[in-house]
Amino acid sequence: MATPLAVNSAASLWGPYKDIWHKVGNALWRRQPEAVHLLDKILKKHKPDFISLFKNPPKNVQQHEKVQKASTEGVAIQGQQGTRLLPEQLIKEAFILSDLFDIGELAAVELLLAGEHQQPHFPGLTRGLVAVLLYWDGKRCIANSLKALIQSRRGKTWTLELSPELASMTTRFTDELMEQGLTYKVLTLVSQIDVNNEFEKLQRERGLGSEKHRKEVSDLIKECRQSLAESLFAWACQSPLGKEDTLLLIGHLERVTVEANGSLDAVNLALLMALLYCFDISFIEQSTEERDDMIHQLPLLTEKQYIATIHSRLQDSQLWKLPGLQATVRLAWALALRGISQLPDVTALAEFTEADEAMAELAIADNVFLFLMESVVVSEYFYQEEFYIRRVHNLITDFLALMPMKVKQLRNRADEDARMIHMSMQMGNEPPISLRRDLEHLMLLIGELYKKNPFHLELALEYWCPTEPLQTPTIMGSYLGVAHQRPPQRQVVLSKFVRQMGDLLPPTIYIPYLKMLQGLANGPQCAHYCFSLLKVNGSSHVENIQGAGGSPVSWEHFFHSLMLYHEHLRKDLPSADSVQYRHLPSRGITQKEQDGLIAFLQLTSTIITWSENARLALCEHPQWTPVVVILGLLQCSIPPVLKAELLKTLAAFGKSPEIAASLWQSLEYTQILQTVRIPSQRQAIGIEVELNEIESRCEEYPLTRAFCQLISTLVESSFPSNLGAGLRPPGFDPYLQFLRDSVFLRFRTRAYRRAAEKWEVAEVVLEVFYKLLRDYEPQLEDFVDQFVELQGEEIIAYKPPGFSLMYHLLNESPMLELALSLLEEGVKQLDTYAPFPGKKHLEKAVQHCLALLNLTLQKENLFMDLLRESQLALIVCPLEQLLQGINPRTKKADNVVNIARYLYHGNTNPELAFESAKILCCISCNSNIQIKLVGDFTHDQSISQKLMAGFVECLDCEDAEEFVRLEEGSELEKKLVAIRHETRIHILNLLITSLECNPPNLALYLLGFELKKPVSTTNLQDPGVLGCPRTCLHAILNILEKGTEGRTGPVAVRESPQLAELCYQVIYQLCACSDTSGPTMRYLRTSQDFLFSQLQYLPFSNKEYEISMLNQMSWLMKTASIELRVTSLNRQRSHTQRLLHLLLDDMPVKPYSDGEGGIEDENRSVSGFLHFDTATKVRRKILNILDSIDFSQEIPEPLQLDFFDRAQIEQVIANCEHKNLRGQTVCNVKLLHRVLVAEVNALQGMAAIGQRPLLMEEISTVLQYVVGRNKLLQCLHAKRHALESWRQLVEIILTACPQDLIQAEDRQLIIRDILQDVHDKIAQRPDEPDTLEAAKKTMWERLTAPEDVFSKLQRENIAIIESYGAALMEVVCRDACDGHEIGRMLALALLDRIVSVDKQQQWLLYLSNSGYLKVLVDSLVEDDRTLQSLLTPQPPLLKALYTYESKMAFLTRVAKIQQGALELLRSGVIVRLAQCQVYDMRPETDPQSMFGMRDPPMFIPTPVDRYRQILLPALQLCQVILTSSMAQHLQAAGQVLQFLISHSDTIQAILRCQDVSAGSLQELALLTGIISKAALPGILSELDVDVNEGSLMELQGHIGRFQRQCLGLLSRFGGSDRLRQFKFQDDNVEGDKVSKKDEIELAMQQICANVMEYCQSLMLQSSPTFQHAVCLFTPSLSETVNRDGPRQDTQAPVVPYWRLPGLGIIIYLLKQSANDFFSYYDSHRQSVSKLQNVEQLPPDEIKELCQSVMPAGVDKISTAQKYVLARRRLVKVINNRAKLLSLCSFIIETCLFILWRHLEYYLLHCMPTDSQDSLFASRTLFKSRRLQDSFASETNLDFRSGLAIVSQHDLDQLQADAINAFGESLQKKLLDIEGLYSKVRSRYSFIQALVRRIRGLLRISRN
Repeated sequence: MATPLAVNSAASLWGPYKDIWHKVGNALWRRQPEAVHLLDKILKKHKPDFISLFKNPPKNVQQHEKVQKASTEGVAIQGQQGTRLLPEQLIKEAFILSDLFDIGELAAVELLLAGEHQQPHFPGLTRGLVAVLLYWDGKRCIANSLKALIQSRRGKTWTLELSPELASMTTRFTDELMEQGLTYKVLTLVSQIDVNNEFEKLQRERGLGSEKHRKEVSDLIKECRQSLAESLFAWACQSPLGKEDTLLLIGHLERVTVEANGSLDAVNLALLMALLYCFDISFIEQSTEERDDMIHQLPLLTEKQYIATIHSRLQDSQLWKLPGLQATVRLAWALALRGISQLPDVTALAEFTEADEAMAELAIADNVFLFLMESVVVSEYFYQEEFYIRRVHNLITDFLALMPMKVKQLRNRADEDARMIHMSMQMGNEPPISLRRDLEHLMLLIGELYKKNPFHLELALEYWCPTEPLQTPTIMGSYLGVAHQRPPQRQVVLSKFVRQMGDLLPPTIYIPYLKMLQGLANGPQCAHYCFSLLKVNGSSHVENIQGAGGSPVSWEHFFHSLMLYHEHLRKDLPSADSVQYRHLPSRGITQKEQDGLIAFLQLTSTIITWSENARLALCEHPQWTPVVVILGLLQCSIPPVLKAELLKTLAAFGKSPEIAASLWQSLEYTQILQTVRIPSQRQAIGIEVELNEIESRCEEYPLTRAFCQLISTLVESSFPSNLGAGLRPPGFDPYLQFLRDSVFLRFRTRAYRRAAEKWEVAEVVLEVFYKLLRDYEPQLEDFVDQFVELQGEEIIAYKPPGFSLMYHLLNESPMLELALSLLEEGVKQLDTYAPFPGKKHLEKAVQHCLALLNLTLQKENLFMDLLRESQLALIVCPLEQLLQGINPRTKKADNVVNIARYLYHGNTNPELAFESAKILCCISCNSNIQIKLVGDFTHDQSISQKLMAGFVECLDCEDAEEFVRLEEGSELEKKLVAIRHETRIHILNLLITSLECNPPNLALYLLGFELKKPVSTTNLQDPGVLGCPRTCLHAILNILEKGTEGRTGPVAVRESPQLAELCYQVIYQLCACSDTSGPTMRYLRTSQDFLFSQLQYLPFSNKEYEISMLNQMSWLMKTASIELRVTSLNRQRSHTQRLLHLLLDDMPVKPYSDGEGGIEDENRSVSGFLHFDTATKVRRKILNILDSIDFSQEIPEPLQLDFFDRAQIEQVIANCEHKNLRGQTVCNVKLLHRVLVAEVNALQGMAAIGQRPLLMEEISTVLQYVVGRNKLLQCLHAKRHALESWRQLVEIILTACPQDLIQAEDRQLIIRDILQDVHDKIAQRPDEPDTLEAAKKTMWERLTAPEDVFSKLQRENIAIIESYGAALMEVVCRDACDGHEIGRMLALALLDRIVSVDKQQQWLLYLSNSGYLKVLVDSLVEDDRTLQSLLTPQPPLLKALYTYESKMAFLTRVAKIQQGALELLRSGVIVRLAQCQVYDMRPETDPQSMFGMRDPPMFIPTPVDRYRQILLPALQLCQVILTSSMAQHLQAAGQVLQFLISHSDTIQAILRCQDVSAGSLQELALLTGIISKAALPGILSELDVDVNEGSLMELQGHIGRFQRQCLGLLSRFGGSDRLRQFKFQDDNVEGDKVSKKDEIELAMQQICANVMEYCQSLMLQSSPTFQHAVCLFTPSLSETVNRDGPRQDTQAPVVPYWRLPGLGIIIYLLKQSANDFFSYYDSHRQSVSKLQNVEQLPPDEIKELCQSVMPAGVDKISTAQKYVLARRRLVKVINNRAKLLSLCSFIIETCLFILWRHLEYYLLHCMPTDSQDSLFASRTLFKSRRLQDSFASETNLDFRSGLAIVSQHDLDQLQADAINAFGESLQKKLLDIEGLYSKVRSRYSFIQALVRRIRGLLRISRN
């Protein structure tokens, strides 16, 4: 049974081809690394499509039947279950489509279904019409893909710089296609496919829709043919075609004809160029190695019979349809033969190579140069391809260089012909008809070829051989500018040709020669050389050749002739009374002379346009005075055409501001336009008369256009405000009046012989208006009438032209009416989609009209404000209101609609769409206008549909889709890409502005919301669903969706960052606005899953566009905050939970799957290829987002200026500041540029001209500085915005989302992680002094402090390390676990540093997952045995100790990271430490070494020191793990407790503290810190051991002992004994002892702080209420009064186990700490002040500071080094004091808390034993006892002896003693401490609150 036929819903004739084109583009143009593999796959899959090329699936009876029954039986759709019934209508259409394109019936059904699916993209078209587009679009994609693949081949003409792998793949693939006969297929298709035939077929079957549809179909068909032809062209360029293929190509070209205008069409031009490249042997000039390689690849030389066959074919006398085309091919072949003849070993080809002359002669006989000029170079497609230009350039230069005799022959023939013509003229005969004009055609061809230079190639440089080097840095020719190096032979020959052709020039080729020079002068350097040539030609040494005037082609001759004409014509000027003088025939100049003059004027214009030096040199020449002569000639009676050329030449001169200024005055003086009327003069003169009487009659307007062009140039270069002063009211007004009233307002009513000229006139006059308005800034003085004196009268001066234009455009003036009418006519013409004469000029005129309206809108507010303030009696109306007026032609208010309709032409006319979008964006700010606009836009259904389609089309337009390679595209392409991008930006800004207005507004209409019902009732749908059109919202979502299905994330974020930012902002505004929020969020959630798919790619990474990236993330986070809040309120738990998991999870998710099944974690970095198991932790996304906000900011360097005054520049910058769209104050760079350039232009004199380049350079510096400053402000704003959005998101997550969605434990972890990250951002560096000042800064200031060099270096280093991936990890980890001791230590040290800076924790993950961490932990047991041997008095080598220390240091570093601590607990590090016996082997201490002062210095440390080196790392590790492992705190504490118990003897010995040295105190400080966190209630229940009651009691005994001993330490270190006096010993200890003393002091305070923390924890954990407090201290303050007694003995325990310490010790510690605080604070302040003024300290003090760092040799070092050492010591002291202050503050706060809790219990809740109400007492006692018992059972502390016998007397005594002890002075001290320190460093007002409470308790009367 046959398999059921299934339909591909993407249409097999379209979808797959579109995909191929996309993949080809990704790989070749976008250079995406992963695209190479995908391209390889898709090419293998679709190779048959390329081989069969455009072949359609054939019709099939089985398919026919299947489709016929589809209305009842249905058809299967690929990827969908079941079948789908097809409507009858669709089946009918399918059969029509099948017949139309001769395709299989199922393929036709597929196209129609795809057309139905794509219909929303083509509003107004039926599915059948869309199917026609898709059919041809599929063909276009395959043709474009073929072309691109062939372009990417390896070859001889170009390289795309692709990877070798990709280039090999495409070369191999295309080679296989060529073997299958690609050339034949391409040529057949090009012949078969014909637009007219296809249109006829479509017309018959009604397959053509609107004009736009016709244009699109036509363009697609043309592009198919073009791409196929260009494929062959690209192939021939890279690797020329073989013999058979070349013959096929020649066969095709034999039958080719030209277009109606005589030029080749794009397809045939490409095929001709392909053939020319097959014959291209220009490589023979390259170096020999490269040349030999090329020869082996050239079929011309490698294929047998190639030359013979082609030669005989081209020698064939049979004429081609185009003889000129045959001649071109013959010329190329002749030059190829001539080139081959220069190669060695070609004697075998002699018969052919010798026939080159004959072949060239045949070509010339068929007018090859004329054909090349008229049919090739003139073609509009010729200049669109750089390699066409290069090939024709090579063809001509080869002819000139390789066939010099032929060229000479042409010249001789031309001379002979010139003589014959001369003789005929003398004899009065007609010249003979048979004359050849080959040299003339060659010259005209050269002139035409180089006239345009779109790619800035300046190929014409090859014709100039400089005699001296050019003094410019931008020399383009490789041999130019190098004086001692000879130019190549070819260049010498070509330059000789240019020079010799001008010698003894016959009159017949005078004009062609000038036109050739004009072409060769096109370019900055070419113009310079041509200027020099004309200068040299006229110099004295050539005068003898051609009489007194020198060469006729020279400046001398030309300007001399002009002067003679002027002299002659001036005499003939008739009197002014003769009315008809203008119409007399001009006697002075014959037609021939006129043509010659025009040619030379055009040459002059070209040279001076390109070369400023030439312009100035000619203008300042004392004899020639061109400007004066030209102006003189303009006043004479000469034809308008010549006058026009003279004016154009003046315009070229006017490009220089220096010349323009004087040119204005000359214009005014000569009255070319009459601005002064003399009363006696009857007849008007000047250009106005020419326009009205001569040009209008002739219906041609060259003079008017040239005059407008001149004014356009002059107003740009220089603008004199006092023009015409002394003769008339000064100002530009007469010129403006003429341009406006005579030219612009009447241009539509005049008659035109050439239809296009109408639009040329409109374009050029509107350009002047545009420039005048662009450069106008309304000033206050414009609005005050300025009076000037003229011939004794006071008259009002003219206003600036910009003022006049603004006035006319802000009124219902004829000018505005005509502009709007022009816009209407323009859009009507464009809607026809048909070519018409002057289309380009119409588009330009429309562009200027739109730009005028734009400028008016921008300037109108300032203009109207100034007008209101002034006294002028003028009335104006805002332009946006005028645009609402009624259109007199349609009687509707459709002006804005007409403007908006230009968006519909965004693809074909991006500039017009851009201007239109800009205007709409500007007028959308007014909410009243918005309502009216919505009405206008939606009034007519068809217009409304078109407008919506226009907006959507502009947003959809993707230049990236066409793969325009910006770095290689032409200037025009780059410009268009930028314009399209800006249009999209304006449309989004329009939406953003409109959304802020009340509904109905434009944004709601454009985004698809309801306008007639309440907005909130809208039901948004996908396009096409329920008739919903494709709206701007769909386009915006489409922009952001692209790329979210793969690994890289949204493409727009990287490629169009500003666009993406605005898209996110629009979506945020829709979600934030109450009306639109519901429908939008519902649609985004259900149809799009928008937020989840976008958030999974956060944080975005785009350093180049950091500002946009931050704003993108900000808007997205704000939207996410709203979504979380809304879904939480609506109880949509699954949505909330999904987003929370995405943002908060620290387990990797699988965010996307790309068909390959690949997983990648969020960080997309090293772990991506390590294949970790799913238990691996990753960084939370919410923290990653915070990481991506860079808290450093580069600040631009201050300005360094040579010419401008810096203060004044700052003032100008300040004046140019304005608020941008986001409300930031930034400088308007364009305005600043205008101000500065105007300042430079105002400078007069030669010195100013000389310094102009330097001044312009300095202006550039200022502008760069301002751009940097603007960027800084925007960057700071963006960072603040991002941080604020992040804060908002975190706040919503933690406060507004349902509590149960995040478990309490996780919530704590998340909060802790976030706080830790924020803290890390603002933490103090270890090598900086802690001045306590830093804390006073706001968090924002600290967050945005610049990144220091150290952090930057760390960041860069980790990036380098990460780039090596897992291989490096493996090596380092293996070295750390095994190998030589030194290697292991180095590896551990390296791991330590890497782990400390690796924020992403990649290395930690690798260590734990690959088992290396476990190996390191387990090795501790092996180390135990070795370490035990080190504690003997005479140890073996100490290397084991050093390795152990390195290992423990590394494990401690790992433990500092929360994840690291958990991994260490998991690997049982503390269990291993508990098993180690070395910690139990504590050596006895030497009682003599009290205070550690008398330890003898020696290399091998004492056993005690060695023991401490072993023990302290273990204690540190335990402490760090307890601090880091907040998530598993109880588990960690339980394990540490086991460690303490297993080494309890050692622990007890340390706690007894027999010896007080720095080392023992360090031990004690660490140990008390551990006990305070581990030996707490509730820990025992966590112990992972199965214990019976006996062993539980034993454990409780251990804990109780630890607790008692800790409490006992208070009186040792918090009391007043000799340890306390230690600090006040003689301070004159030297060197190392000073820092030892600091260490001891710090350790003692740390011990007190730890014990107090322990007391606080015990109280808080064991007392659920205040009434049932557990008291650790008895109500006795006697210890503060008298501290004598046996307990002072250090050998005895401080507090006997049967007795608790009294509260007195707490008060004593409180007082002591308060006193200590002030002494430390003073010391800290003094040290900070010394550090700030180190240089001012006395030498003795400096020396003393140095000695504490460097005990010996201080006198031998320099003063600078002493300062360095002193600073180092001071920083150390400052930081030590800062730590002590921190500890004192903590002790004080804790003491106050404990004192308050005890006093509250004793004075409020405790019932004394001798109370009268014994019954009540016993009950209370029973209650409290029970509580104590329960506590005692855990902690083994006996409270009963201390607490059960508290009498009333004890309590009274307590209150009395406390009042005395806690006196005013102590309270004041405590409050001072809070003001000085706690305010910035701790819990502000905590001390104050406790002091107030304690004071309140002590005042309570107990009676």
